[in-house]
Amino acid sequence: MSRNNLSGQIPEFMGKFPFLHYLNLSYNDFEGELPKEGIFSNASGLSIIGNNRLCGGLPNLRLHACSIKKSDSPQRLLALKVVIHVACALAFIIALSCFILVRSKVKKSRGSLTTSHSYQGWKSDLSYLELVQSTDGFSVEKLIGSGSFGSVYKGVLPSDERVVAVKVLNLQQPGAFKSFIDECKALKSIRHRNLLKIVTACSSIDNQGNDFKSLVFEFMENGSLDSWLHPKDDEQYQSKRLSLTQRLNIAIDVASALEYLHYHCEKTVVHCDLKPSNVLLGEDMVAHVGDFGLARLLLEASDNSSQSLTLSAGLKGSIGYIPPEYGMGGQVSILGDIYSFGILLLEMFTGKRPTDGIFGDGMSIHQFTAMAMPDHAMDIVDHSFLIERDFADGDDQRYKNDIGYQDDSPILETRLEECLVSVMQIGSHALQYYQLSGCIWMLLSTK
Repeated sequence: MSRNNLSGQIPEFMGKFPFLHYLNLSYNDFEGELPKEGIFSNASGLSIIGNNRLCGGLPNLRLHACSIKKSDSPQRLLALKVVIHVACALAFIIALSCFILVRSKVKKSRGSLTTSHSYQGWKSDLSYLELVQSTDGFSVEKLIGSGSFGSVYKGVLPSDERVVAVKVLNLQQPGAFKSFIDECKALKSIRHRNLLKIVTACSSIDNQGNDFKSLVFEFMENGSLDSWLHPKDDEQYQSKRLSLTQRLNIAIDVASALEYLHYHCEKTVVHCDLKPSNVLLGEDMVAHVGDFGLARLLLEASDNSSQSLTLSAGLKGSIGYIPPEYGMGGQVSILGDIYSFGILLLEMFTGKRPTDGIFGDGMSIHQFTAMAMPDHAMDIVDHSFLIERDFADGDDQRYKNDIGYQDDSPILETRLEECLVSVMQIGSHALQYYQLSGCIWMLLSTK
């Protein structure tokens, strides 16, 4: 086996051949310690000339002694393992830090709303998979509402068990992406007791590779005002019945929210779709106006005092609650929200939707109310008031408190009627104010 350019260590199994009497390994490039068994124990039967990196073996072969590897000691091996593990951990930490740094720079370069987002004051990033988990895969059982631009699901965040409402935008709907951008911008800066607070926003890719965009809101334990005004069955009707004081407080809460949106935001915000299903009630029955999917920020015009924006094709609001002009491509303005608020008030105290079957042939909820004012107001009020009145003949202190009952003023019917007439007149005046303002605007434009 001489002169074959063989290298590495000499295999120890060669010393186990019992009938091997001579082995010529000369002029190769073997290295390491020479075995001492079998043929390697017979110096006269072995030739290893020319392998200068061999060591050890029989003394008469006159090879240099092999150096003792200090790393062979248990202490050195243990130290070496510790060093290797620490080095790997440091390398991982450095690589992870670099990845996070690069990822954050990429996010900034792409602008906001490219992956999951967390504006200042919001919860940390929430992924698509977390939203899927929190809503049981956006199951039908978790669906709590739907609107023009998407559906809303009840969810429980896996991180802190917080109950939330997840609004998933329907990206097949024209204008949905712009709605998401506008809504995020508006909600980023808006903070008010009577506006639905946002937890975070998510813009990502779903399991099918499609764009996914959603907003996560605080969950309102008592649902929407619509579910209280129009219970779906008798059992709900018995448990969901708003008192007069509760309805008045809700009306004030909604008015406060609109005042903030119209006059106290950095830029005027028009809701455009105010209706009972977009008024959510918290645990303490405080009203929160939600669903800004149809809202638009209006920039204050420099040459006139009116604030308006041409209605886009995808922005139609809800029939019955928006001014008729919106459906014909009219202009969006805060006057439209005042109109919607007037309709909302009338619905809250008459118990009838503006799209009720009794309204037709030119009859609207506004005309229906105006015709009954003031002498026949009790004929058109929500009949749940009458139920409360029938059971308030002596023991219902809440009812007496609602209508301002005093020991020296026991005329409950009169006080109730006066209150209801006043409230419904406010609703009618809101509609008249919108119509009057529209007429004035038309006259000024013509002039």
